[in-house]
Amino acid sequence: MKTIKILLGFVLSATLFTSCYTEEVIVNDFDNQPGISLHQLLSSYELWYVDVNQTLGPGETPFLQIAFTVSFRNGLVYANNNLVGFGNQGNGYGIDVGTYDAYNMILDINHDIDGYETFDVYQIDNNTIELYNPFNDTSYFLNGYQRSNFDYDYVFYDNIHYFLQEYEAWDKTYTSQMGMLNEFDNENYLQFLAGGNDSEFRSSQDANIGNPDNIYWDYSGIYGVGNMSNNMYLKTLTLDYDFFDNEFFELSVINDQRIELYHPTSNTVYEFTGRGYIQFLRETDAEGRKIEGKKELKKRKQKTAKKDNPRVNKRS
Repeated sequence: MKTIKILLGFVLSATLFTSCYTEEVIVNDFDNQPGISLHQLLSSYELWYVDVNQTLGPGETPFLQIAFTVSFRNGLVYANNNLVGFGNQGNGYGIDVGTYDAYNMILDINHDIDGYETFDVYQIDNNTIELYNPFNDTSYFLNGYQRSNFDYDYVFYDNIHYFLQEYEAWDKTYTSQMGMLNEFDNENYLQFLAGGNDSEFRSSQDANIGNPDNIYWDYSGIYGVGNMSNNMYLKTLTLDYDFFDNEFFELSVINDQRIELYHPTSNTVYEFTGRGYIQFLRETDAEGRKIEGKKELKKRKQKTAKKDNPRVNKRS
């Protein structure tokens, strides 16, 4: 994540990549612009934001479901799957996740984990394309941006519940001395599990645990992240314990590995540091271990109702 200090400083030059071989030309009627090839269309924007709420159809394409952005550069596909390092990782492009080929309005992708996927490509407007997967009858809509005008910070804070899921555990590393004693003083570790905006969390009273896998989780419940009016950078965090009262906090991000929780009831400030970063590719964590059980795949949730896809499978 680009912190607030560098919000206005992350401006990188845009470089457009074009293909050196001949292919079918796209007929483009927008503002009387001349037709361009599919390769040129895909590379005309450095970032394609995956708007999961516009998805049509019953299925999912896993690598698109977890990606915030994808990029097509000289035959390689890049994706921003994580919010840790968002805007900085890979100079803003994210990580290399596979290869692609584009021809006759068809985009073939070989993903490093998911394997082969193919899409029919439709240009919706000047900066929107539709990727239709004929094998699951599902369309994803991608909006094009250059890195210099893409609001990394807005996307980060609008999806901050996913950021909380990107560490195996959050370790309490600071407690202010001015607050009143309260029950949460005894909680030393937090874990936020995948599942969307309202998901399961766990807490532990263990201390000085080096490996997050060795933490004994004393309590569990449901957590929710909310917005604060007129302040994009400040959120609310509610921990709904199964057998206890809710704990309410104001949540702010210090950097990509530290968060601050202000507990208004006791006037206490806590800082938590992330332990065990999980880099999301598809089915494995940062150390190549398969994500199973409580470490299920983090994926972006479609908040809008599922709708049938009006596209007709031209390849059937």
